[in-house]
Amino acid sequence: MTAKKALGRGLDAIFGEHTREEKSASRTEQIGNIPVAGAISDILLSQINTNPDQPRKEFDEDKLIELSDSIKNHGIIQPVTVRKTAKNKFELITGERRYRASKMAGLKSIPAFIREADDVQVMEMALVENIQRQDLNAIEIAFSYQKLVDECNLSYEELSKRVGKKRATVNNYLRLLKLPIEIQLALKEELVSMGHARALISMEDITDQLFVLKETIEKELSVRQVEAIVRKIQNKELKLQKKPLSLPYKYQQLNSKVKKKLNVAVEIKRNNKGKGKISIEFDSDKKLDQILNEILNS
Repeated sequence: MTAKKALGRGLDAIFGEHTREEKSASRTEQIGNIPVAGAISDILLSQINTNPDQPRKEFDEDKLIELSDSIKNHGIIQPVTVRKTAKNKFELITGERRYRASKMAGLKSIPAFIREADDVQVMEMALVENIQRQDLNAIEIAFSYQKLVDECNLSYEELSKRVGKKRATVNNYLRLLKLPIEIQLALKEELVSMGHARALISMEDITDQLFVLKETIEKELSVRQVEAIVRKIQNKELKLQKKPLSLPYKYQQLNSKVKKKLNVAVEIKRNNKGKGKISIEFDSDKKLDQILNEILNS
């Protein structure tokens, strides 16, 4: 059984027989002016709220603009999926990119397939739809899996069947949540791959993990190179000459962003207890005024 086939059956189990109908439907069905469940209707965008449990948290602005331009020229090809929450109020289940791009395109309404679904079903549908489209990064998938486990009381075996993935694959994603936040952030921003992260998981010492992470990013090491380093460390064939990581990864990022924003040299110093200082260089009163205005107006 291939993963692709298993995923298809997982979608059928969640979406039911309406999955194919939703993709091919081109008509509006409603009673009078009232949209009904199981039908496709044009619904005002102002009546639709986004799903707070949407697995994907970030959307590429350039791709949204491209989709918006396409919608202006060709309209909505595939309806979004919603559920009714109150009179003339709906919650988005799948299709948030289409929803956002339609608003950018200036549309007032959007074709929507209306489903009857409870909170658990909504969460499952949003997760599986996003995974199928491969739009989530590894950490977002891991958090979504964990959310399903916690809130739906699923075992890992049940979870693997719901999302159409092998048990080992699901376990590998969930293990990512045990990594230090610095590695999770690097994964989220695609500075390292899931292969790199899996190699780092096998290391017990967090300081070793973070040191190898830093080396991986700076030297652009391949997964095989990282695996080889990890094996040598574990076999005590390699003793790391580690310099203390004085600044956690997230603050290194912020430091770079501040430098770029202010266009001056910036240094953040921090000890292990979280105390420290920020130094900002300037070469004239004019530059100082510029920096202060930038900070105060941020």
